[in-house]
Amino acid sequence: MNRPLRVPGAGDAAPIALVRMRRVATGLLVAMAVLFLFARTQAGVHPAWGYVQAFAEAAMVGGLADWFAVTALFRHPLGLPIPHTAIVPRNKDRIGDQLGSFLRTNFLIPAVVARRMQRIDVAAALGRWLAEPAGAASATRLRYGASRLAADMLESLDQERLGGMVRGALSNQLRDLDVSPLIGQALEAAIADGRHVPLLDGIVRWAAKVLEANEHLVRAMVHERSGSIMRWTGLDETLANKIIGGLNKLIHDMAEDPAHPLRAKAEEGLASLAHDLQHDPDTQAKVATFKAELLDNPALGDWWQGIWERMRGGMLRMVRDPDTLLAGKLGEALAALGTTLQGDPLLARTINRFARRAAVGAASDYGDAIVRLVSDTIRGWDVATITMRLENAVGRDLQYIRINGTLVGGSVGLVLHAVEGAL
Repeated sequence: MNRPLRVPGAGDAAPIALVRMRRVATGLLVAMAVLFLFARTQAGVHPAWGYVQAFAEAAMVGGLADWFAVTALFRHPLGLPIPHTAIVPRNKDRIGDQLGSFLRTNFLIPAVVARRMQRIDVAAALGRWLAEPAGAASATRLRYGASRLAADMLESLDQERLGGMVRGALSNQLRDLDVSPLIGQALEAAIADGRHVPLLDGIVRWAAKVLEANEHLVRAMVHERSGSIMRWTGLDETLANKIIGGLNKLIHDMAEDPAHPLRAKAEEGLASLAHDLQHDPDTQAKVATFKAELLDNPALGDWWQGIWERMRGGMLRMVRDPDTLLAGKLGEALAALGTTLQGDPLLARTINRFARRAAVGAASDYGDAIVRLVSDTIRGWDVATITMRLENAVGRDLQYIRINGTLVGGSVGLVLHAVEGAL
């Protein structure tokens, strides 16, 4: 079951300005109620109190009516399920649909996008951004604004979902890639250039370390397989020493002699492997099976997730510090490109035309998808959270409606009382 999406930060407490205005509006309503009660007690003292009572009474009516209207936008007044109240929560989905339709009608029409893009010089803006020296005091707002925008976009994206998309894309590419011929060609080229020699040297050194670390296993194996007479005479220990010494000498000779017969055999084996990887179907099938098992291994998924997190962290560090990003040789190349963009009208027109066509094409191809995204996103938002956020955004102005309603209502009551007295 899908749960409504809670908007980050939307559930925070109401702003201080909203709380203050709400108290002012409520305090004014309470003051009118107190004034009304007091004026009733003074009704026979002086005719002026009648005007005060009429003003306070009408002010209470106006204030209560506007309180009801303002409250009904976001919730049921006093918690009572009165019809046509809690308008925003009840109509959240319809608001999302109308907002998406508004965007589609007024902003995502290809003609509108093309007209707006004609007034934007993308090439000049990009050229100034690239050509500006790192750390210059002038015109840095665009660079840091773009950096903040890029950082906000990276941080707002769902890390798990985006990381999964990256992993899925890499996995699909690797599954479709026939790696056997590539490995075979790389190995064949390495053998032809002699770049396989360090690999053989490394294998020899590794074998020496393995033998040194496992001499006790060789001695134990010889001891277990020897007869009782060999054990009683100590010949098993002598035999183990001979075996270990012979292996050590063989490894030492292989390390010292590049033309050692076993090294030659190893080179022949590598060459045969390189050939089989490129031409033997059975070898290629084994590599494909191993590749599939490796890609299905959860450990590889965790490793890729770590790689993605480091990549994402590196991108965030770069976009947060554009001066560092544009320093060194990369900065010099980008600055030269920026200068060219500003001084080459033909190139600038080409880039602007491309940007305009890309924007128009995006509006035409993805306008409906963007509308659905807006609508579906709002549908998935948590009702209480969005209600709180909207109220925090516009609630301060709505409290002015309550105040104005109280004062206007009182003024109308005062006029009616005066007219009544004149008649």
